[in-house]
Amino acid sequence: MIDLVVCVGEGAKESDAELLARRVNAPLTNELGSGLTLLMDRTGLSLAGYGLRYQGNFEQMLPRISRGRLGHEMLIRVAKPKGPGLKAIDAAAGMGEDALLLAAAGYEVTMYERNAVIAALLRDAMERAKENALLKDIVERMHLTEGNSTELMPKEAGTADIVYLDPMFPPRQKTGLVNKKLQLIQKLEQPCVDERAMLDAALSVRPKKIIIKRPLKGAYLAGAEPNYTVKGKAIRYDCFAFPDRFETDEVAGR
Repeated sequence: MIDLVVCVGEGAKESDAELLARRVNAPLTNELGSGLTLLMDRTGLSLAGYGLRYQGNFEQMLPRISRGRLGHEMLIRVAKPKGPGLKAIDAAAGMGEDALLLAAAGYEVTMYERNAVIAALLRDAMERAKENALLKDIVERMHLTEGNSTELMPKEAGTADIVYLDPMFPPRQKTGLVNKKLQLIQKLEQPCVDERAMLDAALSVRPKKIIIKRPLKGAYLAGAEPNYTVKGKAIRYDCFAFPDRFETDEVAGR
């Protein structure tokens, strides 16, 4: 069980912190806990613990989405956005960086995040981003649903052009290679244990494309071989493409 508290810091409303504490099922305190702490203060919401502190900040992504750089992002090259009215599902949103890229490319993005703490951090980051004129319209195309995408996606049949799957990778052996965000987030959320269920849920949406983020040398998700793969230096994207929607039986192996 995760050792988590919600701390009311300087500039925060205690009533807001009380609501958050109930939402994440954690005690409310006036000081940092011995494990993980959701700290609410005048800067917003952050996650602290083990000598680290992390807060979502979409402004740091502005260099990646401005001055013509967005089209060079590997995810956007794989998604190949064309035309208006595009819709995407990000089935494991995490802190929403990839969803922001898709939204910047014109997609209306439905995000699912099953962990209540991560969802709270993402929600706070989105609210702060709306105060930035360069991000406001982009973030307004991002819609967060707190819940298990494996259970919720089957209700979205026919609603998305692409489904993006980014299940958390297994922890690296050398923790020094992992940034502080991942070090803290990995304490909250474990790698996907039922890959078949996640892939089947994505298939049930009947999108034109399923994009799966994987470690460069990692196994295929659920052992299902994609139509094609796009490789980067550290990661790759495995893609199932169905230009005219599709019959799910082919990939599902039924």
